[in-house]
Amino acid sequence: MINIRFPVDVQDQTCVKVGFFRLCGLPQVLGAVDGTLIPIIAPKEHEEAFVCRKGFHALNVQAIVDSELRFLNVVSTFPGSTHDAFMFEGCGVKDYLERNDVGYLLGDSGYTLRRYCMTPFANPNSVQQTRFNIAHKRGRVVVERAFGVLKSRFRCLHKTGGCLPFTPSKCAQIVLACMHLHNFCMDRNIMDPTLMPDVDDDDEDDAIDRQADGVEGTDRRNVIIGRM
Repeated sequence: MINIRFPVDVQDQTCVKVGFFRLCGLPQVLGAVDGTLIPIIAPKEHEEAFVCRKGFHALNVQAIVDSELRFLNVVSTFPGSTHDAFMFEGCGVKDYLERNDVGYLLGDSGYTLRRYCMTPFANPNSVQQTRFNIAHKRGRVVVERAFGVLKSRFRCLHKTGGCLPFTPSKCAQIVLACMHLHNFCMDRNIMDPTLMPDVDDDDEDDAIDRQADGVEGTDRRNVIIGRM
């Protein structure tokens, strides 16, 4: 089952962009990106690397999601101590968007502002900047909701379900399999009535040094708010 694909042809990209524009009013959005923590048993090797910021052993799983809560790209192999921005640096989608100016992702303040990754204003000082932040949040929250639905559907991924009692590599495979099954259910409108599609509670912005923000990213964001 191969149903986790980042859109690379024009028709698929347009479909994703239209979905986000209807949701939040921002143009050219190709996905929302974030990481979530998946509890695992303490591994025998490099144990300390898997201790997350909340103090338990975990994988930090990065995903890019569309406006319909479908996973478009997943990186599930990083230990829990890994910063979201570091995971993104090694992501194939990031490399693709660097080479092709076809749109951008929505990321929280833990990501660097770039031409292909829009982050919110840290301290909005105008009506336009405030409007952008509101629209940005409305669009980006889909990735948190997708993680919430995923963990409600597959309780083994939620901390209330304990932790995955396998090696990190096996746990990463299980997470990826659950995400494939999640997309399968979303494609077929299969919703468990017991699901509670709340936002993922693992999301805590680890704000980075804003001096790292790129000029091209700042310029693109200014163009966007100038049209709002």
